[in-house]
Amino acid sequence: MLKHRETPDCRTDRSRLMQRAQDGDREAFQALVADVEPSVMRYLRRRIPDPNEVEDVLQETFMAIYESRHTYECGRAFEPWLFAIARYVAARHAKVFFARVKREALEATIPDHGGRGSESVLAAVRRGLARMPLAQRQAFMLLRVQGLSPVEASLLTGASAGNLKVRAHRAYQYLKQILL
Repeated sequence: MLKHRETPDCRTDRSRLMQRAQDGDREAFQALVADVEPSVMRYLRRRIPDPNEVEDVLQETFMAIYESRHTYECGRAFEPWLFAIARYVAARHAKVFFARVKREALEATIPDHGGRGSESVLAAVRRGLARMPLAQRQAFMLLRVQGLSPVEASLLTGASAGNLKVRAHRAYQYLKQILL
């Protein structure tokens, strides 16, 4: 005779709330979040480098907990499961944060662009616009400077919207080469 496997006993309030949340009880999940929020917040404050982002990471953590709620096994300790998820979310956030900081590192001095002041840059742009074909200049001015949509610009010029986008892109690339 086979014995029926019984569900482990959920002894803590948090375990019982999680079991109810697994069964689809929204109020139970909200109560669980309210109960663990202060301790998760303290945990994240020690691990998130930017204090302005802790609240966002807290929300990401609760989303991850909600999405992973099916992995919790009632009868096992709830807190290690909870903080393993919080640790994973914090580590993922820190990785993104430090990659962004590395990419956006501020320079102590303003880079030198060959001695060009704002007036010489403006003069270079004007020279570049004067040298480019009329169709490219017209597309660039309508789409990039005046901010018209490709459809609006095509009504004014008679060229297709796609053609205008290509022309404006070529003009932009040309000006970029002049300025770099």
